Amino acid sequence: MEKSKIDLYLTTNAKYFEPSAIPIIRQKLESANDEALVTLQACELKDPTTLLLISIFLGSLGVDRFMLGDTGMGVLKLLTGGLCGILSIIDWFTIGKKAKQKNLATISMVL
Repeated sequence: MEKSKIDLYLTTNAKYFEPSAIPIIRQKLESANDEALVTLQACELKDPTTLLLISIFLGSLGVDRFMLGDTGMGVLKLLTGGLCGILSIIDWFTIGKKAKQKNLATISMVL
């Protein structure tokens, strides 16, 4: 794949990944074909900032965990009010990292 296409993709989507994951993604993209890039651009990536806002306002209902695909924890937070707010507060600090890990897993499945 062309270096300019890889650079453009990584520049556009850098906020969705941990900085330490960027070299790994670059290496996978260099060995991938152009069809993989088209498929990759169609993948839905979770925005960490949006998930943080949802976690702050609707975290005690488990909406943030449902959006990440973590249904079990979403149901637990829904039924217990975020474990009386404790799990909701923990998620305020960890939801961004979880979103970026989920995005990396999504990219790894495509590549």
